[in-house]
Amino acid sequence: MHAIMSKTSVLLTINLCVVFVLFGEPATETSTSGASAGIQKNAQFLDPAAATQVWLATVPRHQREKSDAYFEGGYWLILWNFLMVAAISIFLLVSRISARVRDFSRRLTRFKTLQVVCYALPYLVIVYVLSFPLNLYENFFREHDYGFATQTFLPWFREQLIGLAVAIVGGTILLVVLYAVFRQAPRTWPIWGTFVAVIFAFILVFIAPLFIEPLFNIYKPLTNPEIRDPILAMARANQIPVQQVFEVDASRQTTRVSANVAGVLGTTRIALNDNLLKQCTLPEIREVMAHEMGHYVLNHGAKLLTYFGIFVLIGFALTRVFFDAAAKRWGDKLRLRGIADPAALPLLVLIFSTLVFFATPFINTAVRVTEREADAFGINTSREPDGMAKAALKLGAYRKLDPAPLEEFIFFDHPSGRARIRMAMDWKAANLPAGEAPAPEGSSPSR
Repeated sequence: MHAIMSKTSVLLTINLCVVFVLFGEPATETSTSGASAGIQKNAQFLDPAAATQVWLATVPRHQREKSDAYFEGGYWLILWNFLMVAAISIFLLVSRISARVRDFSRRLTRFKTLQVVCYALPYLVIVYVLSFPLNLYENFFREHDYGFATQTFLPWFREQLIGLAVAIVGGTILLVVLYAVFRQAPRTWPIWGTFVAVIFAFILVFIAPLFIEPLFNIYKPLTNPEIRDPILAMARANQIPVQQVFEVDASRQTTRVSANVAGVLGTTRIALNDNLLKQCTLPEIREVMAHEMGHYVLNHGAKLLTYFGIFVLIGFALTRVFFDAAAKRWGDKLRLRGIADPAALPLLVLIFSTLVFFATPFINTAVRVTEREADAFGINTSREPDGMAKAALKLGAYRKLDPAPLEEFIFFDHPSGRARIRMAMDWKAANLPAGEAPAPEGSSPSR
C-alpha cells in the first residue's frame, strides 16, 4: 500500500483519529437578531476582505514567489509519481519479471499464503529501488533546495530504510489478506477487499503512535507550563482524554511546523513539534492545537475512513472491470492467470493508481472539507483570529497562499492561506469588542 511507503504518509494517516461533539443549541429568534446587530456594529471596525489583503501583503514578494514555485512544482510531482508507478508496473509486466518472481515463489513452497509472501518481498524491494531516483529528488534534494530539510544524506537514507522495512512488513500482510480474498471471492472481491483496506487503515491509525512514529522521532513531555497548561485546558474543555502534551524533535528533519492529536482506544496523544515551539507565539500555538483538537472532537478520523472506504469500493469495482478486460486481452502474453495470481499485482496497481490519479480533485476535496471544519472549530475554541492568520502565513512558506478557485479545487487538500485568513477575519469582525483596533498586526483579541 503506497500510503505506508513513506513516513510522511504514515504521519498524515495518524492525524485522522477522533470523537464527535455538537456546538450547542439553536439560537432563538431574539438571540439571532441580537447577534446580527452585533455583527453589523462590529463590522464598521473591520472589513474582513480588506484585512485579509493586508495580511497577505505582509509577505515579501520574493517569499511569495518562492512559495508559489515550490507548491506549483508539486502539481508536476503528482503527475511524475503517477507516471513512475505506471512505468514500473508496465515494465514488470512486459519484461515478465513479475511472472518470473511468481514462478520462483511457487518453486519455493506449495502453500498459497507463503507464495504471496515470497512474491511480495521482492516486489516491494524492486518497486522501492526503481522509484528511488524520484524519491531522492522529491524528498531530499528538492527539500534542501527550498530550505525545508535539515538532514544530511546518511540520516535521511537511514530513515528511508526504516520506512522501507515498515512498508515491507505492512505491505506483505496486506497483500496476504487481499490475495486470500481474491482466491475465496473472485467475483465479489471489491466488496470484501474494501473491508480489508478499511480495517487495515484503522489498525495503522491505532498502532502508529505506539510503534511507528517513535522509529523516526523522540517524543518527550512538554515541560513549559506557559504553553502546556493552556493546551491541556482546551483538551479538558473538549473531553480529550490526555494528561500530557508531547514535544517532537522534528527539527532534526525539517523546518516545517506541525502538530497532531493522534490515536484511538486509549492511545490518544497530543503532540507538537519543536519547530512550532520555536517559530510561533502562544496565540499561534493555541490556534494550531485547537485546530488539531477539532479533528479529534469532530470525529474526522471515522469520517475520513468512511470516505476512504467509499473511494476504495468505487476504485476496486472499476479496477475489476478493467482488470478482467485487460487479462482477457493480454493475460496469455504476459503469463497472468487471473485475479488470484500474484504476478498480476502490477496490473492491479497500474489500473488502481490510474483511477486514483484522476480522482485526485475529489479526494483532495473530501480532506479539504474536514480541514475547513477543523479550522472553524479551532478559531471558535482558541479565539485567536490573529494567531490563525499568522499561522496561515507560516504555512504559506510551502503552500501557495492565494490560488485560483479551480487550482484550489484540484490541488489543495487544505484550505489556502487566503481562505484561512479570511475565516479568521470574518470571525474577528463578528466578535471584535467595540473600540478595538482592527489592525492585522495585533496579537490576540480581548476576551
